[in-house]
Amino acid sequence: MGLLDFFKKKPTQEQKIKLDDGLEKTRSSFISKISKVVVGRSNISDDFLDELEEVLVSSDVGVSTTVKIIERIEARVSRDKYLSETELNEMLKEEITNLLAETEKPIHNTEVKPYVIMVVGVNGVGKTTTIGKLANMFKNQGLKVVLGAGDTFRAAAVDQLQIWGERVGVEVVAKGMDTDPAAVAFEAVKYGAENNADVVIIDTAGRLHNKINLMNELSKIKRVMDKQVVGAPHEVLLVLDASTGQNAFEQAKQFTAATEVTALALTKLDGTAKGGVVIGISDQFSIPVKYIGVGEQMNDLQLFDSKNYVESLFS
Repeated sequence: MGLLDFFKKKPTQEQKIKLDDGLEKTRSSFISKISKVVVGRSNISDDFLDELEEVLVSSDVGVSTTVKIIERIEARVSRDKYLSETELNEMLKEEITNLLAETEKPIHNTEVKPYVIMVVGVNGVGKTTTIGKLANMFKNQGLKVVLGAGDTFRAAAVDQLQIWGERVGVEVVAKGMDTDPAAVAFEAVKYGAENNADVVIIDTAGRLHNKINLMNELSKIKRVMDKQVVGAPHEVLLVLDASTGQNAFEQAKQFTAATEVTALALTKLDGTAKGGVVIGISDQFSIPVKYIGVGEQMNDLQLFDSKNYVESLFS
């Protein structure tokens, strides 16, 4: 299987069930709130729209995205038309699905070898764990993976990535703590290219320090990788913890200001009622969600399928 085939894979029935289970808290909260707004309504009034707006905002969809959804609903129905709960749910499903589809981008560079992914995100969001699970996903599809331990400011980060490498059965390029992260990235991409790897995944430091320093550091890492493989990194993946809700928006703001983020991974969706953050962040930053974490097991990272996500949210 090639990379393009991998990225175009549709979720299996087992993954759909896992997603349903993972979104249970979000779904229970979201649908419960929607139902309370709809009960007893005979038309779409300003009060109704105000209450619906409050539900979406309180579900961590985000203010600007909520306003966009409300405006689209207003454009679709006349104020005196009755909507049943089922009809409203269908309308919301369609508009949310459309919003997510608008951020999807064509998959490029899948023929390049190795395909280089630079992973960014603050400490504690599950960044290193996501890298390990991502490596496991690729390896299970017959792809050769190399990891680069570029978070050299924490000894624990290097050790953790090496443990994941052993667990998954992939090679890890590491130079230990307090070494130049760009040098680690350079060596990892070089090693991947020389050893016919399909994918090289580079970890980076999870510090939201001075924005200029962060920008310079990530830019340097990108430059040295490009010297080994033209166009690398082919993907800059920002990992966010969905359970932090609005704080995830702030992290996305910081990292998108520091580097060109091309994809998102949302972790810990299974332990939160704030799964609506997926919709808001994707829309607000015009960056596609590519991976979601719906459990703690090695196989609980999934390729994100927007239609499947929305169906699960409203099921």
